[in-house]
Amino acid sequence: MKQSKITVIGSLNMDLVVISDEHPQIGETVIGKDFKTTCGGKGGNQAVAAAKLGNDVQFIGRVGDDAFGDGILSTFDSFGIDMIERTPLENTPTGIACVTVSNNDNSIIIIPGANAEVTPELVDIHKERILESDFVMTQLEIPMETVNHIAEICAAHKIPLLVNPAPAQRLTDIILEACTYITPNEIELEQLNRFHPNLMEDYKDKLIVTCGKEGSFYFEGDEKQVVPGFETTPVDTTGAGDCFNGAFISSITNGRDLKESIRFANAAASVAISKFGAQEGMPTEQEVLDKLREAGN
Repeated sequence: MKQSKITVIGSLNMDLVVISDEHPQIGETVIGKDFKTTCGGKGGNQAVAAAKLGNDVQFIGRVGDDAFGDGILSTFDSFGIDMIERTPLENTPTGIACVTVSNNDNSIIIIPGANAEVTPELVDIHKERILESDFVMTQLEIPMETVNHIAEICAAHKIPLLVNPAPAQRLTDIILEACTYITPNEIELEQLNRFHPNLMEDYKDKLIVTCGKEGSFYFEGDEKQVVPGFETTPVDTTGAGDCFNGAFISSITNGRDLKESIRFANAAASVAISKFGAQEGMPTEQEVLDKLREAGN
């Protein structure tokens, strides 16, 4: 099968992960069980998910001039991801995510660092590479003006675009019109509905909504179509939504239809959460196919 050319434009973080039996309350100190440092960021996670499934992935983003940035570049190299802009930003830290994992769930605080410098100007520098893409994918951990500019480029050149609206923010009219798919989770969908009261009326056909272990849903006309999730024992849910997005784009660009691609992405996410670490847990295509086969699909 021909490899799809997927361009991911987005965030890169180093995840500082604390594992604990409980999430501390405000003003409370608890004793943790373990600490790990792993590469992350929604953009980075989605790129790794697509690459491990066999796609030709290129990435536009920024890292700082620190050991965390070096580690991210090295990890991308190991997965065969083409980091287009490799020059670290001087006197700027790489993005950081402070993650607490407890009771098979997580809470996260993000410090953008170099991600704030993923600018429209950076996108323009590498525009010719974007025009090579079969699909472009982005998220909202980079400046909104950059996401808007990506949407303008994709619309002008008829390149399919997936926008993962996380963390949820008000989208521009250009983004809403240009994107092929919008992929919130249930909480992000509620937030988007508050920002855009016309969302379910005018853009419902672009929505693919992830619902954790319950699976996902989309719309055919006014009909809500539910694609069930898969039984699994969760170890770490960090990056599950990112895995879904990377796997969905991998599947849809390689010829599966919408429902099949959502099913494939649900299966991929269920494999990912059975392992520790966002990027380390991203499955191979064979692992996803095995999961589907086990479920009788």
